[in-house]
Amino acid sequence: MITLHAVPLEFIQQTWPLARPHIVAGLQEGSGENSPNMTYNDDHVLSYLVNGNWELFVAVDENNVMRGAATISYINYPLHRVAFITAIGGRLIATQDSFNQLKNLFKARGATMIQGYGRPAIIRLWRRFDFQPRSTLLEVSL
Repeated sequence: MITLHAVPLEFIQQTWPLARPHIVAGLQEGSGENSPNMTYNDDHVLSYLVNGNWELFVAVDENNVMRGAATISYINYPLHRVAFITAIGGRLIATQDSFNQLKNLFKARGATMIQGYGRPAIIRLWRRFDFQPRSTLLEVSL
């Protein structure tokens, strides 16, 4: 069984070496390693975490082995507080139980909606949890 935890700011440095491989894998899957389309790397993620701009969540199994990690930023809109998934890797949102745990952690932080970008495989996976694609991001490098 997977249990999700929010990592308090004061424990980011101790947790990061275990979470980093999951975050790196997620970033590489999402954009491709050294892609010109990457907007941040794991060093930037760590900076956002230790400055308190983003929050780290981890998934651990019954043996306390980390199985996944995600970073979240919060965006306040007039009608919603969005928990925006900025990086995710490993087994974090893999079962209905883990997704329900994550929803409860976000709700406890005032979130009313979850958003994130996803490649086609993630879109297919997360549809099982009622995520719906809303728009397509288009970009061009200058």
